[in-house]
Amino acid sequence: MKDDTTARAARPRLRRPAALLGAAALVAAAATAVTVGSAAQAADTPRTALGKDGQKLTVSASAGLDPAGETLRVTGEAYDDTKGIYVAVCKDNGDNRIPTPCLGGADQEGDSGSSKWIIPVGAPDEGAGTVAIPWGEGGTFDVELEVKAKDGGLDCLQVACSVVTRVDHNGTGDRSQDVRIPLTFQGQDPGDGNGGGDGVDVPAGTVSYARSAEFTAAGRPLDLLLHPDSGKLYVGSDNIVDTADVAEQGLYVLDAKDGKVLGHIAQAPGSTGTLAARVVRQVVAPISGDGVVFHYPLRGIGTAKDGDPAAKGVWLTGATITGMGQGTDASTVLVAQGPALSELEITTGAVERTLTLDGGALLGVDAAHKAAWSAGVTGGQLRRVDTGSFAVTATAELPAASVFFVEPDPATGNVWVGSGDDVLVFDKDAKLLTTLKGNGNDRPTAAGFDRTTGEAFVLREDYGNADNGSDNVGALQVFDGATFEQAAEPVSLPGSRAGTLAGIAVAPGATSVYLTHQAESKVVKLDRRVSPEVTQSPTDQSVAPGDEVTFVAAAEGTPEPTVRWQVSPDGGQTWNTVEGATKNAYSFTAKTAQDGYEYRAEFTNSVGTTRTSPVILTVTEAGGDGGTDGGDNGGEDDEPSGTKTVTGPEGQKLTVTPVNNLATEDQTLKITGSGYDEDKGIYVALCVDNGDGELPTPCIGGVDMSGASHSSAWISSNPPDYGEELATPYEAGGSFEVELTVDAKDEFTDCFKATCVLATRADHTLSGDRSQDVKVPVAFVGQDPVDTDPGTGDTGGTGASSGTTGGSTGTTGGGTSGSTTGGTGTTGTSTTGGSLASTGVTVLWVAALAAALLGAGWVAYRRGRTAN
Repeated sequence: MKDDTTARAARPRLRRPAALLGAAALVAAAATAVTVGSAAQAADTPRTALGKDGQKLTVSASAGLDPAGETLRVTGEAYDDTKGIYVAVCKDNGDNRIPTPCLGGADQEGDSGSSKWIIPVGAPDEGAGTVAIPWGEGGTFDVELEVKAKDGGLDCLQVACSVVTRVDHNGTGDRSQDVRIPLTFQGQDPGDGNGGGDGVDVPAGTVSYARSAEFTAAGRPLDLLLHPDSGKLYVGSDNIVDTADVAEQGLYVLDAKDGKVLGHIAQAPGSTGTLAARVVRQVVAPISGDGVVFHYPLRGIGTAKDGDPAAKGVWLTGATITGMGQGTDASTVLVAQGPALSELEITTGAVERTLTLDGGALLGVDAAHKAAWSAGVTGGQLRRVDTGSFAVTATAELPAASVFFVEPDPATGNVWVGSGDDVLVFDKDAKLLTTLKGNGNDRPTAAGFDRTTGEAFVLREDYGNADNGSDNVGALQVFDGATFEQAAEPVSLPGSRAGTLAGIAVAPGATSVYLTHQAESKVVKLDRRVSPEVTQSPTDQSVAPGDEVTFVAAAEGTPEPTVRWQVSPDGGQTWNTVEGATKNAYSFTAKTAQDGYEYRAEFTNSVGTTRTSPVILTVTEAGGDGGTDGGDNGGEDDEPSGTKTVTGPEGQKLTVTPVNNLATEDQTLKITGSGYDEDKGIYVALCVDNGDGELPTPCIGGVDMSGASHSSAWISSNPPDYGEELATPYEAGGSFEVELTVDAKDEFTDCFKATCVLATRADHTLSGDRSQDVKVPVAFVGQDPVDTDPGTGDTGGTGASSGTTGGSTGTTGGGTSGSTTGGTGTTGTSTTGGSLASTGVTVLWVAALAAALLGAGWVAYRRGRTAN
């Protein structure tokens, strides 16, 4: 590596403005120093990748890297040394998308080693001091990067990472210097994203919850229970404040899918046995088959199921019930009446045993671990009661703060306590395991658990007012019940305000979560979403030309992900979507030209996108020559071949011969057309396909002002005066026949980086008219062949695309003009103007030049050019 210490030391060290520091940052995160790892230890050979404009990027190692740290040598050549670039290890977000975030955060001093900034020689380094390094001769650089698997907010064990180059902050939208080499660390297969695929926008298997429904026909909900046998949602409710003349209280039975009211049990017996409308404060436990046990004020224990006209119940003596839970068998319940904890017979209220717990009030029962947990409403002692012996087995001291719930986790035996703004988690011995801090504005009002996923759910509801920071927005938090780490992003709950009671019900597998929303008198249903996670990856294949190839991939996710297959002809630098390949198995007939192509499956749902690791197709002859057609066909598959006819929007016919295996330079095409509107002039040229209804532009070869380049043709029976010598008139029936000589690229456009078609389109006198747009796909040597007319050539098998000839998704790239191609951007050229079968020369310029030439003697000019 070149030692430029002296040169850099001579530069003045200037204080860099904060705004400039932000602009120069590789990511928006704060600077994080990277601990220097060992010198490069990865047993991997150097790897090289090529950029869109011929740049060459090489990294000393790219697989089996030490997650704790590696020093990688990165070199580059043939870059545009008029532009500054960053060299870093970043999240690979796919073709034509900025790679970000990057390892190490923003390197503002140049000493972290995790990124490098290369700038033009002699250009001001904008006060960056030793951060910026000048280009070497010919757009070269030689730097070292010190990388970890996880640093600065990026975890390369969870998402795809690459060594990348990209234009610096002075040209953030410029993708021309993007070159990338994927990296993997020890324990990873290339691109496997920690075993579940390569997460593009979020890690594979990322869990989230989305609001899917709101149930508003169940009064003002106070508590919820999802019945494990019948699947019905039972809701304990009070009256709605705004409808005082209507009695909505009682026990509701809802269809858990859509919230349809299946039943409403409004009445239960009071102290004298008289039936009356009752508020249901707590839904305590399910009854086998269907139905629930519930509590209604002040001392009522009720039972009811869907279809009952009224609830059965008993009215207890003594103090008001402050908590209830499932008993030791189906015939009993545990009841807290202040400090008195009793086990009662449900139907009679008979006390079977009792225990006094001074200061006790709230109750949480863990039937799976034969435990009941008691706490006071303002803190004090937390006690664990063994329900077998009915004795206290563990105690802990709670803070002096309001307690909103005491909920045991049936999977772990831990107990979660909503205390003040926090949630405290204790183990079975009442030892504090963790404190989940609140934000001071959202009160933890309910908790629920799912044994299948091991997840815990905490409902936080807003309280207070604007003066103390209230924002009237609550949240659902999701945690891993064993590690207490966040298991999903919190779900915002606008309008969720804390009341006296709240409830959560969790479906098995946590597929849905139901929350009370008292402030707006509704039950909110949230459905689980999981980004795709690959369960089966394709494998490398080696075949002979003409063999059937089948790649298979599978992924799981919620909702079920869709799949599309992609192919890269250039070692993974660009990826093209294979048209019609949208099933788990992708089959096609192998061609010699596909040797070395890479393939991958991309799975997408509403949460994210995950890709399989790329696999390589090797196509070799039986003799093992590895790349040329042998045998009896004399290399016919490599010769230009095939004819294709496409019908236009007004019945026009456009025919091109050949359309497959076109030479990349000086390829002659025969083009015939018929049925065109003779009142409208057209251009015939090889152009970029920007999709249906969009102008095909730019086009290869520039403006043919002399009529000698043969890269495009102008067909018109009534051109402007200055075009009489250029335009070829239609023949009878709106027909024409021309020959064009085309290349795969020019200085502006490359048909290996964009989807090109042989197109007709209305000329510049009708530039916004799309009625003459007819497009025939073509394929150059090395590209997937297109389908051809019957009997005119090999169609390339079932996997061939009829409209994709190269590039990413058939669009020209981003940037500031239509001359930039490749990637997945959209063209910058207007559909109402455009070039004259050209790239970089506009219609207005052509018209102006032609008019000027006409004034100076156009015919003489044309003849002079021809004579020369």
